[in-house]
Amino acid sequence: MTAISSERVDLSVDGEDIDLHYRTGGEGAPLVFLHGIGLDAATVSWRHALPALADDRTVYAPDLPGHGDSDKPDREYTTAYYLETVSEFLDAVGVERPALAGLSMGGALALGHALDGGPVERLVLVDSYGLGADAYWRTMASSVLQTPILGNMLWQGVSTSRPAIRTGLRSMGSGEPPQQLVDDVDDAIDYQTVRAMRRWQRSEFQCRGFRTDYSDRLDELDVPTMLVHGAADPLLPRHWSERAAGAVSDSRLEIFENCGHCPPRERPERFNRAVRAFC
Repeated sequence: MTAISSERVDLSVDGEDIDLHYRTGGEGAPLVFLHGIGLDAATVSWRHALPALADDRTVYAPDLPGHGDSDKPDREYTTAYYLETVSEFLDAVGVERPALAGLSMGGALALGHALDGGPVERLVLVDSYGLGADAYWRTMASSVLQTPILGNMLWQGVSTSRPAIRTGLRSMGSGEPPQQLVDDVDDAIDYQTVRAMRRWQRSEFQCRGFRTDYSDRLDELDVPTMLVHGAADPLLPRHWSERAAGAVSDSRLEIFENCGHCPPRERPERFNRAVRAFC
């Protein structure tokens, strides 16, 4: 497999300087991977995808601000802030028309970037946020997040406790998380990551639904789009991706059975085959 290196780039996002870490390697047309919020980073979601797909593409996977080895400023974290980060990152590394692959919140960023007019070759949306207005757990989550004491109790110890990390990963997957995944998350997150996650969630999880919902704009997409969803995802319902596939004119749908919220880690070989065939 192609070697993947660690690089850094200086960005200016929302008037603030950010030292951004990213992983890259390979040759060919660009393929940019965007991870999700919270217990995630470039290496967490894309450990297996990057070296496998770098055989055919130049791959990039940034640690978004608040995550991994990138800066973690004490600020508000919103979808708009992360969309600006994606745009600035692509400009900084000289990528003009990438294929964009995003998991969970990263899927919403890939989709939002394309809908906002960013040049995109194709999209891979994986268990993507931004495809629906609500989920069964949102009411409880929004109540907790708007109550600081409850929020502190909910996330206390996440940044330092491997058992808590394992419990969190178990709740998002279809089985027991492998030790390497637990180690990757433990290496990537800290208190500042948890802070970024909570602030983004507080912005997104509103009293009447999610702030970001692109479901009524999907007919605007004019690029090939593959939607991947784990059939056992407990966070974001599979019917979001199924409905989106019907709304996008040039789409492909891949449902992974016995798979939860993170197909690139839970079913890496199948995921890599699907993306390689699509791209």
